[in-house]
Amino acid sequence: MFKQLLEINQRPKSFEFYTADELWTNEHTSKQMLEYHLNGAIDVSSKNSAFIDKAVDWMATHFQVQQGTAIADFGCGPGLYTTKLAEKGAVVTGIDFSKRSLSYAKQVAADKGLNIDYIQANYLDFETNEKFDLITMIMYDYCALSPQQRNTMLKKFKSMLKPNGSILFDVYSLNAFAQKSESSAYELNQLNGFWSADDYYCFVNTFKYEQEKVMLDKYTIIESAQTRTVYNWLQYFDERSLRNEIESAGLSIKQHYGDVAGSAYCTEASEFAVVVG
Repeated sequence: MFKQLLEINQRPKSFEFYTADELWTNEHTSKQMLEYHLNGAIDVSSKNSAFIDKAVDWMATHFQVQQGTAIADFGCGPGLYTTKLAEKGAVVTGIDFSKRSLSYAKQVAADKGLNIDYIQANYLDFETNEKFDLITMIMYDYCALSPQQRNTMLKKFKSMLKPNGSILFDVYSLNAFAQKSESSAYELNQLNGFWSADDYYCFVNTFKYEQEKVMLDKYTIIESAQTRTVYNWLQYFDERSLRNEIESAGLSIKQHYGDVAGSAYCTEASEFAVVVG
């Protein structure tokens, strides 16, 4: 037991493990994630419905979305943005890990008579010869990737952009990082049974990496038949660190905003968004 506790509380190297599939392809957790996505009253998995409406309206105006505008949404989930963008006439492609989320998105598109191209894939591996006027990655997905993965995505985005095309994504700021602290806890059926339909104990270790500006929530889920570990990494940025990363991939920041709904950029806020090209 002592050895197991040592392993549970061990601090890994920054971005040492990648376990996104545990959230998005696991039968039970993918169902929980979809329920969070579809709860339009809260900001979990997706922003609330009112924010999404505001964001899509702003995108449509700012990026001059019209009939035939080609848009790709990386990490599209159940199509909360792609559906609304397609309704504005855009030709939309959605890429996501979760079969369950895409099944929901496809059914919505069918019900509304929308022709949206949904692709089930880890977007790190996704390739296409299509070119897009606008590429989006929303709800801080960029922050969940390692430096190498982020560089891969930026170069991928660059290769998929039309001339004068744009990339829009949001990140957590260093102001948010400063408010974070380390902790450890355990609980029976933590998060109201989020991790399994059967009883389990979940140990949650939160680690703060000061030099890298990274936070980790490490979940160790102990069931009677198995033990799993899920790593939820988040990178935090200021304008300079994000700019350096983007420029190293041959891109540049065109504009800063407070969020993907076009709010004013604030250096004291916990998040910000960038338009890149």
